[in-house]
Amino acid sequence: MSTSGLPTHWRLRTRSLALSRPGDSLRRPLLMGIVNVTPDSFSDGGRHDSVAAAVAHGLALVAQGADILDVGGESTRPYAEPVAADEELRRVSEVVRRLAGEAGVPVSIDTSKAQVAAAAIALGAEIINDVTGLTGDPEMLRVARETGAGICAMHMQGTPQTMQIDPRYDDVVAEIHAYLAARRDALVATGIPLENVCLDPGIGFGKTHAHNRELMAHAGRFLELGVPILVGHSRKGFLGKALEQSLGRQPTRDELDAATAATSRDLAAQGIQIIRVHAIEMVREAIERQT
Repeated sequence: MSTSGLPTHWRLRTRSLALSRPGDSLRRPLLMGIVNVTPDSFSDGGRHDSVAAAVAHGLALVAQGADILDVGGESTRPYAEPVAADEELRRVSEVVRRLAGEAGVPVSIDTSKAQVAAAAIALGAEIINDVTGLTGDPEMLRVARETGAGICAMHMQGTPQTMQIDPRYDDVVAEIHAYLAARRDALVATGIPLENVCLDPGIGFGKTHAHNRELMAHAGRFLELGVPILVGHSRKGFLGKALEQSLGRQPTRDELDAATAATSRDLAAQGIQIIRVHAIEMVREAIERQT
């Protein structure tokens, strides 16, 4: 595909990140490391739910090659119960403050609450990563616009409580492409600069395993949207199901990470600019071997 219309940078609150392009052998995709400060996230809930453990984990991810750290205090796994803003802030505030000061890479706040996003940005966060596409809280658009943060708007069919009940699409790639294009235009219309916008097709959020496989196979199509594209497929159920069918048993976490790394290589080959994963070192090495 032509690279003439692809963005070269993603503008954040106080800096910009250079982006790779299809066929760029000199630069790999940006890797967003996951720092879940929760007791119940689907993959690593409870492992880093103290400030010290979460900060140590974030710094370890940077040492392994993370370009961004995404800190979240509310699980968005299927059927997860919502968390009050005060509790979410209690979980993430000190982690964001310390990582913003110590990590040397931009910190993203994974939240759909404007109060949490605003507080995290005041503590040094550069990015708002919102699984509702900035539709879940009417104040989020104002916070994004006034702070100048980089934003990542994701597609989700339904809510975490309902999204996996019976997700349906006639053409999953085309429908999510159209949704993200409309969301991009709506965000820009509110005064958020296009250069600050990143979009995410939402692997695992209101999609069946077949939908997720289709999105992964055609992820490069979303580059047509003219903004950075983020894909977060790490340890997701469709990978586990494929491994279970192949192995005849439940996969281990290491096996899930290996599958994540292999599929990350394919995303990099398609030109995806940002990949959100748990096992940074394994994914980085897999991509770098390819390039």
